[in-house]
Amino acid sequence: MKIFVTGGAGFIGSAVVRLAIARGHSVVNVDALTYAACLANVADVAVHPRYAFEQADIRDRTSLDAIFTKHAPDTVMHLAAESHVDRSIDGPANFIETNVNGTLNMLEAARSYWQSKGGPANFRFHHISTDEVFGSLGPTGLFTEDTPYDPRSPYSASKASSDHLVRAWHETYGLPVVLTNCSNNYGPYHFPEKLVPVVILNALAGKSLPIYGDGGNIRDWLFVEDHADALLLVLEKGVVGRSYNIGGANERTNLELVKTLCGILDRLSPSAEGSYAELITFVTDRPGHDARYAIDPSRIRDELGWRPSVTVEEGLEQTVQWYLDNEDWWQPLLQRSGVGTRLGTSS
Repeated sequence: MKIFVTGGAGFIGSAVVRLAIARGHSVVNVDALTYAACLANVADVAVHPRYAFEQADIRDRTSLDAIFTKHAPDTVMHLAAESHVDRSIDGPANFIETNVNGTLNMLEAARSYWQSKGGPANFRFHHISTDEVFGSLGPTGLFTEDTPYDPRSPYSASKASSDHLVRAWHETYGLPVVLTNCSNNYGPYHFPEKLVPVVILNALAGKSLPIYGDGGNIRDWLFVEDHADALLLVLEKGVVGRSYNIGGANERTNLELVKTLCGILDRLSPSAEGSYAELITFVTDRPGHDARYAIDPSRIRDELGWRPSVTVEEGLEQTVQWYLDNEDWWQPLLQRSGVGTRLGTSS
């Protein structure tokens, strides 16, 4: 297939691009190269004959139409989004413009292109979303594809809005769509503003390891390369109009996760100052911080045969080693806007 990938210079998008090329697909990577994007993420495939890059913003409909016409893709994987909850608290408008209006532009550009080709049945618009649209779980229970939406942050509200638009374009216009909602990703090439890379890089620098509240918030952790594998599977075999929840079946409290990272770092890069766990610092919680996310992956497992390939401990070990081996990738990113600064404290 020739796949039109939005956000392919980002964390999850670049994992999709690398895997798609490795599996014989052609990729048109469309990215605006905003603060969290990095072309180094796709450097390994940048000169591949089946890879093309177009710098464009999904808020620019004219550019999207031109790219569809130029490259004539077989299918779309829409990953481009503003994704950091803390930034959405400080500046929600940008999340609405990108995640809602940008998705509208993508849907309309894709629909126009699809119709111009006679509405081919094998076309797909795969919209990649988050489990945060479902809100916050109590101590028990799991998110399923039928869980009612209950977003609690500007970020999750913007993603919920985009999900609804995608479903509406399928029902109203017949656009062949599939949707996925994933749990928290981690792994190589993770921009250093999220919990896992912040902990790794702060620890290596001897800085405090900030944990929101008491560290009791629970997330279901998914290795990014497993996620990319699941996304391509849904693109190829998912039922049109259907959504699939993708989770790692790896629930951990934030405190447990950080302590696991500290233990791995203690083994792989020991500090003369003692255990990295001594750097753990509890900070004021995020406003409206969801208590727990956990995904029931039964549908994608039973219908498509997908399972994660690693436990969270195995994935974190690979991730820590990758950061130790790739300082030339992450060091320049520490100078980008907002990195190393606490965001999202306004209530």
